[in-house]
Amino acid sequence: MHPAFSIIFFTSAAGAGYGLLALLGMLAPFGLLPASPLFGFAALALALGLVVAGLLSSLAHLGRPERAWRALSQWRSSWLSREGVAAVATFLPAGVFAIAWLFLGSGVAGVAGWITAAMAVVTVYCTAMIYASLKPIRQWANPWVPRSYLALSLMTGALLLNALLGVAGQAAGWSSLLALASVGLAWAVKEGHWRHCATARPVSTAETATGLGHIGRVRLLDAPHSEDNYLLKEMGFRVGRRHAVRLRLITRLAAFALPAALSLGALVAGPGALSGTLALLAAAAAALGVIAERWLFFAEAKHTVTLFYGAGEA
Repeated sequence: MHPAFSIIFFTSAAGAGYGLLALLGMLAPFGLLPASPLFGFAALALALGLVVAGLLSSLAHLGRPERAWRALSQWRSSWLSREGVAAVATFLPAGVFAIAWLFLGSGVAGVAGWITAAMAVVTVYCTAMIYASLKPIRQWANPWVPRSYLALSLMTGALLLNALLGVAGQAAGWSSLLALASVGLAWAVKEGHWRHCATARPVSTAETATGLGHIGRVRLLDAPHSEDNYLLKEMGFRVGRRHAVRLRLITRLAAFALPAALSLGALVAGPGALSGTLALLAAAAAALGVIAERWLFFAEAKHTVTLFYGAGEA
């Protein structure tokens, strides 16, 4: 599939924003976050800013962005519509939670915060299911996709929270441990997804698609078109194996290994400028790594329509 930058940015930025928002909603009511209104404002602004930026980027991917509101009416059958409904609905409890946390005290923000966290998780799940529900793409139509989206959202959110606490001079051991644990979880889930994609049986082959497998191997004699068309550009994107291996290595280093090492360094360093700097670098590295991971997520996906254009399997 063609890796459009607008969708890569949307899934990466919104995922990080919802991950941070969910953690704020769960942790603030228990008094685990600084009571400073300035910290609360900065954390909520970052989380909601990433969400809004991601949603606006997704609109840019539409052919007619002004008609995006119509997609909300198909929530009974469309995961894209459900995602839109969930994204819009999340702003209501998030607004109540923000007002309660900033002006009424974290203790008052309990119910609104937990509802906000739940809605953030639901929205990320709906985003993942847009792809996991597409059966013609075996790299997507499996349980590892929602697991990966949720785990990466938690990881980026935890790293951002640890960075915010470090920059504010409020670094805590538990936040670095949370960041480390989330990185380990996301790394394990992503490796499971990659392993599944490498070992799962193809959805279809040229033989099963044509029904001529009983005769022997089926191959394309002549291309159906003299030049690339829309299907080939959008669903016939090819990434060389050498580039895929290199990008997976970049993902492993930037999204997982570096953030884990830097978060460990922040934990060992304790409260102070060094801890804040390491936590900030960990969040920045993870952001770059997740973009590489998301590019591969699209580039390595094979649609069964490519069988019509000479692919042996999909």
